[in-house]
Amino acid sequence: MAMDMKTVDMKTVGMRSKAVAAVAVMVAAGASLALGAGSASAYPGGAHGAVFVQTDGVAGNAVVVYSRAADGTLHQSGVYRTGGLGGVLDGSAVDHLASQGSLTYDRAHGLLYAVNAGSDTVTVFSVRGDKLIRRQVVSSGGDFPVSVAVHGDLVYVLNALGGGSVQGFRNVHGSLVKVASWHRSLGLDPAATPQFTHTPGQLAFTPDGRALVVTTKAGANTVDVFPVHRSGIAARPVVTATPGAVPFGFTFDARGRLVVTEAGTNSVATFRIGADLRLTKVSEVATGQAATCWIARDGARVYASNAGSGTLSGLRVGTDGTLTAVGTTATGAGTVDADVSSDGRFLYVQTGKEGGVDEFRVNGDGSLTRVGSVVVPDAVGGEGIAAS
Repeated sequence: MAMDMKTVDMKTVGMRSKAVAAVAVMVAAGASLALGAGSASAYPGGAHGAVFVQTDGVAGNAVVVYSRAADGTLHQSGVYRTGGLGGVLDGSAVDHLASQGSLTYDRAHGLLYAVNAGSDTVTVFSVRGDKLIRRQVVSSGGDFPVSVAVHGDLVYVLNALGGGSVQGFRNVHGSLVKVASWHRSLGLDPAATPQFTHTPGQLAFTPDGRALVVTTKAGANTVDVFPVHRSGIAARPVVTATPGAVPFGFTFDARGRLVVTEAGTNSVATFRIGADLRLTKVSEVATGQAATCWIARDGARVYASNAGSGTLSGLRVGTDGTLTAVGTTATGAGTVDADVSSDGRFLYVQTGKEGGVDEFRVNGDGSLTRVGSVVVPDAVGGEGIAAS
């Protein structure tokens, strides 16, 4: 009898084990389906990513979101008010902020930062595929914010007016907390005119996070590099003069070299950043275009926006930092801020005269093929674009 009971118990255990296994399979399948459904709902209609475009509207700033199809074309999926106002620098036409990085995507935290230049604030959005959720509107710590830089939990904002300033924040659970001691004045002439050429252009962290780089355009014709410490950025930057160059936008190559647009000479230059944070020019190539100001990187290639010519200049960056031109591509009038999709297949550039975005496929040889364009609502002269 005891033997029979043991047999029955073992059978019961076996049946229960099979039932548990079956439930586990169903749960796993359900989870897989849920993840798949989440992915599909994040980018409806089979979309493969999103592009975020800032309008910089002076009556009310907004971010217009586009889903990206497999062929790179964009389809509007929503308009999200920032809760602040856009701004216009004196003398600007197609580039009201005259800056790069005014809309910054923090991929690691799933956050999007938008400047409200007319309100002296920054808006923080959570990114959910091609949907945004507004989380916070916070003071920029200065006058007329134009660029945002992110590295880990550190966020810095560049303010263009009042002589220019940099304000640091810490990302605490998705919200920005201003650190009062992380404010630095750039000491530019606040009365210099025209504003759009004499205000700072961009700030960004070096890839290793050990320094924060700021370009001053014609305000000082310098590239300022602030050492970054645990306690914040240094009190003063290491300054490299670039007489007459008007350094504007920049990115970094695969080896951490600085790649800068020089609006004064309509050229693109690479710089090595030394251990002492001083810059040494490695290479320089003239674009032959007008108003070479913005730049986006795609692997070993960069694309500079020429606002005065309505073109993009493509250049290849060699392993030694040498630049080689790979061609010029026509865009809509007023070529300004640009970004590349995360898979490197497509480049999107704002065209400020009509407030549009031109869409390009990046070919294997670095050439660009136009696949379409969209007109962004109320975005004439607007700047700020980020692609996922």
